[in-house]
Amino acid sequence: MLAAAGALRPGFRRSPSRVRSTREAMLREYARSQSPREAREDAGSGDGLDEPEVHREEIELPGGGHLVLTDIEAITPDRAEKTAARIAQILESRERDRQS
Repeated sequence: MLAAAGALRPGFRRSPSRVRSTREAMLREYARSQSPREAREDAGSGDGLDEPEVHREEIELPGGGHLVLTDIEAITPDRAEKTAARIAQILESRERDRQS
């Protein structure tokens, strides 16, 4: 494989040290892939993400629709109103498209 790569550049002499370091790197990566590191039993614990708090907000849409917002970040009233307005706008535009 290394000889083939060298053949792509005629007139270029391969450096024996570079060939050796490339070969060693390939063998090192092969060995690493054949023996993956063991996972700790407590991996992922203590990082604060075990039980994320899920925020939920229910909103009535115009025309009788119902919207449920959920997020791991806090849902502010302003954000909820903007989302409800945007969803209502999308629903109205789809209704107009159906009537056309």
